[in-house]
Amino acid sequence: MEYRSFGSLGYKVSAFGFGAMRLPSLENGKVDEAEAIKMIRHAVDSGVNYFDTAYVYHDGNSEVILGKALKGGLREKVYVATKLPTWSVRSEGDVMRLLDESIKRLGTGYIDFYLVHALNRNHLEKLKKINILGELEKAKAEGKIKHIGFSFHDELDVFKNIVDFYDWEMCQIQLNILDNEYQAGIEGLKYAGAKNIPVVIMEPVKGGMLAKNIPDEALQLYNDYKVKRSPVEWAFRFASDFKEVAVVLSGVSDMGQLKDNIRIFADTAPCSLSKGDIELLDSVRAAYKSKILVGCTGCEYCLPCPSKVAIPEIFNRYNNSVFDMEKFKRNYEALEGGGKTNCIECGACEKVCPQHLPIIEKLKEAAQLAHS
Repeated sequence: MEYRSFGSLGYKVSAFGFGAMRLPSLENGKVDEAEAIKMIRHAVDSGVNYFDTAYVYHDGNSEVILGKALKGGLREKVYVATKLPTWSVRSEGDVMRLLDESIKRLGTGYIDFYLVHALNRNHLEKLKKINILGELEKAKAEGKIKHIGFSFHDELDVFKNIVDFYDWEMCQIQLNILDNEYQAGIEGLKYAGAKNIPVVIMEPVKGGMLAKNIPDEALQLYNDYKVKRSPVEWAFRFASDFKEVAVVLSGVSDMGQLKDNIRIFADTAPCSLSKGDIELLDSVRAAYKSKILVGCTGCEYCLPCPSKVAIPEIFNRYNNSVFDMEKFKRNYEALEGGGKTNCIECGACEKVCPQHLPIIEKLKEAAQLAHS
């Protein structure tokens, strides 16, 4: 396992961070707790020492399962990051209450990195108005958290304003082959790095989009290139190639993915991509962008929909329609909600979408295509 310095904090963290947002699931949709615990412990045994979860992941079960998996002396070997659900904070008292719930779920007396979740322009104003950071500083003084950070979904200028607003000890941004200039992007990464703020990368495979249903043009580029790597490995190598990156998160859903990730991150030193590698990924990016209909990562922040529209799954199938149109049309009506007919255009989804997608418009497009 490759290890990197975590800014000026003196920590050595595994370049691969275990993301507990997409844990293995059973047929009924619930988390396969036994398998998830087995995977987490295998990761620790393999040298992974950074684990990322959040108050809301798997309806709170992610924190619980991670806590169970790290019992028996493993907790002291790793760093745990979880997140404050900013949208649920309505008063200063909510901050400590939500933090204490996370600590209880995790079964530990402290959290290494506590992130203000999905910080954006609007949440920054809430941060100022409610004095969330003052409450987090109290929690830090009490030993409940060791370090204060934030995860981010908004535009580059907002990211820079947030970075300059407070003496953050780490941050988490979205970055992948397709999103090099999206949200914080590479420029934001370097901006934080110049201030010696450790940066953790999320969505390196863009919710799995870079790992499956790959456009023929992109697949041909990979196959013709002199260096043979899987699309997943190329995605991880892109995200980990920047010297400003401390950890790259991967939301592993099965043991096979986990073992493959461990293999890849045994050798992902920064600045190791060649000029030819970078040119290849530039070409792959262009091939993808010519095919993608909607940039949904499947994060499910838009759920539950008041009208029970299965937004992420509709978009997943909509994007896949370019590879199998008949399958898309065949399966569309089976989706809960049926798309256009049940969407009342309330806009609740668009207010919370980290990607700032025009969800209502895209749902109409998908429905129109399905019925064409």
